[in-house]
Amino acid sequence: MLKINYLCAIVALVAAPVAVADELSETGEFLDGVAAVVNEGVVLKSQFEKQLESIRVNAERQNMQLPPENILREQVLERLIVNEIQMQRANRIGLAAQISDQVVNGAIQRLADQNQVRFEDIPAMLAEDGVDYAEFREGLREELTLNELKGIEVLRNIRVSDREIAQCITDLETNVVVNSDWQLSHILMPISEGASAEVVAAIEAEANEIYQRLQDGADFRQLAARHSEGPSALEGGSLGWLNGQQVPSIFTNVLQDMKAGDISQPFRTSNSLHIVKVDDLRSAVERSEINQSKIRHILISPNEIIDDATAKQRLEDAVEAIEAGAEFGEQAKLLSDDPGSANLGGDLGWSETSAYAPEFRAAAEAAELNTITAPFRTQFGWHVLEVLDRRVFDNTDEIKKRNCVVRIRNGKQEEETLLWLQRMRDEAFVDSRI
Repeated sequence: MLKINYLCAIVALVAAPVAVADELSETGEFLDGVAAVVNEGVVLKSQFEKQLESIRVNAERQNMQLPPENILREQVLERLIVNEIQMQRANRIGLAAQISDQVVNGAIQRLADQNQVRFEDIPAMLAEDGVDYAEFREGLREELTLNELKGIEVLRNIRVSDREIAQCITDLETNVVVNSDWQLSHILMPISEGASAEVVAAIEAEANEIYQRLQDGADFRQLAARHSEGPSALEGGSLGWLNGQQVPSIFTNVLQDMKAGDISQPFRTSNSLHIVKVDDLRSAVERSEINQSKIRHILISPNEIIDDATAKQRLEDAVEAIEAGAEFGEQAKLLSDDPGSANLGGDLGWSETSAYAPEFRAAAEAAELNTITAPFRTQFGWHVLEVLDRRVFDNTDEIKKRNCVVRIRNGKQEEETLLWLQRMRDEAFVDSRI
């Protein structure tokens, strides 16, 4: 069985036509119907019915009880409406056309690698679970499009200040949360901008009632499916496994004293109330070391005036001049076409060789210290390089800073995404017909 979350990757985004009993042509053939008109587009009844069925199958696999039928149908239709609004937005800005077959193939290859199978085996493995490969590809294309849209319109607009990063690093160094990996589930209850005190009090009362039911043994997944408005609600609120340094910053203080199986009391952020459950917990590695090389190079790129052979010859002449006593840095300033390093005498600083083109990496890793390589070709042109030094570098602090940016963004992105979706939903024309 292929280990894929079909609900997230396919079901929420695509559905094959399904016969709708009350839609018949004059010849008695089944026709599709309209579940909702959304701006200039529609959500089809076939999409709606297919998604309902897929959610039921997924819930059965996970032994998860779904909300009552009327609430489930409302949630599913709303999810499809919001997806349609987003896809219309992606089409308007030309984004959907950018998700090519090559991009989809790359995503499927990563999926195959994760499951340790061959790319060409994916269709048959999907078929074993009753998933059509063509539908899977289109669903994945739509999911990639929506992720890219969210990245452009939400994530890129989230600002992270130096003060937030400094505070996060302090938390990482003193907080036990960072030293563990967390498998979490989440109930999110949004509070609209400008909500009255009475509305806020009602949401808080509902959250407290949910928490009490959980304390009395109610199924978290069932209540998440019924009450959460987070993107994983119909998956029981599951957030999956998160590295401790990537746990959203809004959860940090809450998780500090929690262990596997614990459920937090409702807690408030600027625009939402949250309840978090620790499904599981495991220790994580704290420090990181990488191999770095200090390299300088000269690049000559062929163009309309300098052909490939001439570019290579110029480098050979430069190496000969350096061996005769010329300064490498002066030759780089005079000849190199690398705008980032030419004025620095070709100095690339300390970095991992994996950051470079494969041919450059191979030459750097094979080079002896303080020895200029023979000219070699990459996609950028002809190079010579010199490795000045190598070291094992503790990049823990760099990773902490990078992960803090991710954590802070993650902490903000769910609420920011929810607000973004609410604004688009409020501005859209929607006519529900079921």
